[in-house]
Amino acid sequence: MRKLFGTDGIRAVAGEPPLDRRTVRAVGVALATKLKDEAAGKPVHVVMGMDTRESCPWIAATIAAGLREGGAEVESAGVITTPAIAFLARKHGFSAGVVISASHNPWQDNGIKIFGGDGYKLPDAVELDIEAEIERVLASSATAAPAKEELPEVNESYRAEYIRFLLEAVPDISLDNRSVVIDCANGAASSVAPQLFESLKGTVEVTHASPDGRNINANCGALHPEVVAAEVKTRGASMGFTFDGDADRALFADEHGNVVNGDAVMLLCARDLQERGLLADNLVVATTMSNMGLEAAFKRSGIRMLRAPVGDKYVLEEMQNSGASLGGEQSGHILFPAKATTGDGLLTALLVLDVVHRSGKTLGELIADLKNYPQVILNVKVREKKPLDSLTSVVVVIQAAEEELKDSGRVVIRYSGTEALARVMIEAESEEAMRRHAEAIAGAIRAELGI
Repeated sequence: MRKLFGTDGIRAVAGEPPLDRRTVRAVGVALATKLKDEAAGKPVHVVMGMDTRESCPWIAATIAAGLREGGAEVESAGVITTPAIAFLARKHGFSAGVVISASHNPWQDNGIKIFGGDGYKLPDAVELDIEAEIERVLASSATAAPAKEELPEVNESYRAEYIRFLLEAVPDISLDNRSVVIDCANGAASSVAPQLFESLKGTVEVTHASPDGRNINANCGALHPEVVAAEVKTRGASMGFTFDGDADRALFADEHGNVVNGDAVMLLCARDLQERGLLADNLVVATTMSNMGLEAAFKRSGIRMLRAPVGDKYVLEEMQNSGASLGGEQSGHILFPAKATTGDGLLTALLVLDVVHRSGKTLGELIADLKNYPQVILNVKVREKKPLDSLTSVVVVIQAAEEELKDSGRVVIRYSGTEALARVMIEAESEEAMRRHAEAIAGAIRAELGI
């Protein structure tokens, strides 16, 4: 049973367990210990990065102290995106990469994401091993003098190296003198996106790129794609890109100011790869949250869709099992394994821009036939995550929804892997039925577990 790691690392309110100083330090010691065991006598080197939250410096300094205490050497790339750390870990042969970020969460939260030296997120089994080691460190009565808590000096060349990688991954890309709006969510993209897009022969308007430690994701970024969409419409721009706090995912706006989510991006990219003979087995991996309309659009193009559990690491696992060359989530995590080991919002933006550039069409034209079923997602704050099938009143309303909707809709109920939330997703041809069942299920969960 996982106690610390969720679907995307460890995440909590900064300063509270498990992101209190004592536990964060133990995470560093435990990770270094596990890496040393695997290194068989070779030096252990870890590269670190962070987003723009005000708690990032002390958390980074604390985990770095724990890593050094455990026998690892630590380098820092400073404020940089999560996928940049995955890239750097793999390219330079680091033992691991560590990112201090809570992604799309509010500024009060923070987190610790860990990548292996291969650039991939750690498998669940490895995270469980690290959890056991963290518990051992916390329970230990050893009183060795701790290493000094200080941030490693930032190696500024790493950011430039990551930008070069992105541009080389999508050669001959151009804005074709278009104008684009880029929303950096006052997060990690703020340190990369302006420089990345400035050379692409067009007009680039960068917004929400002035982080102050507390404005990350605040009414901007991928949590609020309607903001960049409105900006595109106001400015008469060709399209918009918007990222989450650590820029591992991206959403878009078309030339009309319509939001373009991850489902539409997968459709756009799948068709392009298929046309070029690069879509392995005409297969795409999505998740349980992707709309039935995407599945229908894929069928029209002769593309099969598999569904994985929510979480980009689980999408990647299914891709590796099935040999798929494209996968992703409605939320904007898109995986291109031929290009990168993890979801990368900036890379996704460049690849979408490249499809538009080569097609000679607008973003809106390329996805015009995607017709989504009405869908609603309700988030219910919960005090604990009891198995839903153990709550009779909840089971009854879920079964009633499934029975009525049958082949005309879907019911997906799950707990968030990173927050104390139950997510109720209903899709249906009938919007009235969709909302009625969503409210009924959310109400039942709230009555049983709500705060």
